[in-house]
Amino acid sequence: MEGKKPKIIIASGPVIVENGEVLLNKHGDTSFYKFCGGRVEDFGLDLMENARREAKEEMGIDIKILDDRPLIMYSRKDGSLDVILVHYLAQRVGEIRPGPDIREWGWFDINNLPADLGPNILPALRYFGFINY
Repeated sequence: MEGKKPKIIIASGPVIVENGEVLLNKHGDTSFYKFCGGRVEDFGLDLMENARREAKEEMGIDIKILDDRPLIMYSRKDGSLDVILVHYLAQRVGEIRPGPDIREWGWFDINNLPADLGPNILPALRYFGFINY
């Protein structure tokens, strides 16, 4: 398998909302705001543990999963890469200390979100009952 490009990416991460604001960041090779989270690298961890690892790595926080029924989204990228995103509703534990890969981050009013959002942000906020549009 070495040298072959993956055909499937599975990623997980938390959806964290406090006082009507959602925690988003910009990292990686994209220019839009995302939830913290990332691809599963260790298949010895379950998806919730991966979400915890990613939250710690990206934002320096621990999380408490509030709902173990995740939003699961599928997309096809570049015509040959299957991407499965798994988002858990979670609560932040600890102060935010962004990792070195985070270019920007902030708390955004869910009723006044920036235009440059990842395609999974609104569906996740809708799924967990924060917005109805």
